[in-house]
Amino acid sequence: MRAEALDRVRLIFTLFDVDGSGDLRANDFELMASNVLEAVPDADDAAKNAMRSAFDKYWATLATDLDANDDGRISFDEYTACVLSPERFDETISEFAESLAALGDPDGDGLIERTVFVALMTAIGFELANIHALFDAFEPTDSDQIPVPVWVAGIKEYYHPEMTGIPGDHLVTTPTA
Repeated sequence: MRAEALDRVRLIFTLFDVDGSGDLRANDFELMASNVLEAVPDADDAAKNAMRSAFDKYWATLATDLDANDDGRISFDEYTACVLSPERFDETISEFAESLAALGDPDGDGLIERTVFVALMTAIGFELANIHALFDAFEPTDSDQIPVPVWVAGIKEYYHPEMTGIPGDHLVTTPTA
């Protein structure tokens, strides 16, 4: 496994462990969904429902595939095994990526404005400097927007262990001035 991929997975695990318990539980995904939905109050109900459903599916996939002892918890080792097996997780990540990007486009113009992107990524828990570095890596338009498909592709890439040098690596590195 590439170090970059493990760093990306470790960061996501830490962010999804919203309650800081050291493992993932259904409540973490409920809390994260609430945080993300609050970040874009102008999003329509369909986008909000799709995002909540994507968080529910993310948890259900983990719980179904990994919770062998039925204790309702997913450890970091268990999480790594699932997330770094794209063939087991692609459908879930696709739904999550498409829902998050759609939530980031409340006016439906196919573009995500930096302010909305920052609000969503901050709600997830990423560091502000890293969020801006990622947005810039997506090569925004002159009006400081990125196309929805660019962000969807970036989210999907993030979960592929064979990918290196991707925009998502900006989330785990310290930005340079």
